[in-house]
Amino acid sequence: MTLTELRYIVAVARERHFGRAAAACHVSQPTLSVGVKKLEEELGVILFERGPHEVRPTPAGEAIVAQAQRVLEEVEQVRRLAESGRDPLHGPLRLGLIYTIGPYLLPGLIPVLHEAAPQMPLLIDEDYTARLAEKLRNGVLDAIVVALPFDEPGVVTLPLYEEPFVVLVPAGHPWSGREAIDPAELAGEPVLLLGPGHCFRDQVLAACPGCAATVEAEGSLARSLEGGSLETIRHMVASGLGITVLPCTAAGAGRYAQRLVAVRRFSEPAPRRTVALAWRASFPRPQAIEALRRAVAASGLTCVEPVDGP
Repeated sequence: MTLTELRYIVAVARERHFGRAAAACHVSQPTLSVGVKKLEEELGVILFERGPHEVRPTPAGEAIVAQAQRVLEEVEQVRRLAESGRDPLHGPLRLGLIYTIGPYLLPGLIPVLHEAAPQMPLLIDEDYTARLAEKLRNGVLDAIVVALPFDEPGVVTLPLYEEPFVVLVPAGHPWSGREAIDPAELAGEPVLLLGPGHCFRDQVLAACPGCAATVEAEGSLARSLEGGSLETIRHMVASGLGITVLPCTAAGAGRYAQRLVAVRRFSEPAPRRTVALAWRASFPRPQAIEALRRAVAASGLTCVEPVDGP
């Protein structure tokens, strides 16, 4: 049994496909298949059910893959402990962010962090919260920036800032002349939303329960009022298709500001989200996490409210 064979079975379990697992491990498919078969013969148990379109772990395989993942994480910990003993701010930090945070936080964060820790470049991964959580658990990422609530066993969560939501309307919309909008008023408007899977979509629907009923009633039309990113939705608002709700950090950017769209605040208490930093409790570079926290605080986000911390 070798660490390489353990990496193979973890990759197969994750990808559910021998070819993709081989590509992820940077080896040929025959090499990976031989390694998996050799481990199965050594253990005397079949680890995977081989189907024509998908490979899935057997019940015994699931337990063995989980243990293999833990072994690989411990080996990685040994390497990182050695690195952190030399300099915890030396070497890449693998950072994940959800789609509705990354584009607006990173432009201010990167220069500040580079100045504070020039030998610690960021390897950046944008994804949905659920996928980032899985990557964090599996050791693929070192830390993630997500919106609360976020609760994972063995993961430390540190709130960074609170971010109010705002309303984006086309120029000329009746609301463009108002100072504040009541969330309940959104229920009567064509509200453009992110597609399913985005946690921000769920937060908007929580702030405006009536919008959920509107989306369901519109059926197939609702799909035309969904976008894959906040920037796509901003374009749709500028074209006059409807209105939307954005986190305040996303509202002020873009070529349409003050020309084709208008940004309006919600009446108090305004809906908002809390953005947090999360990392495994066993992560051996706490100084790197602290440097990241400080860089976020100094990144220049003007419309947010910092959460008091150390």
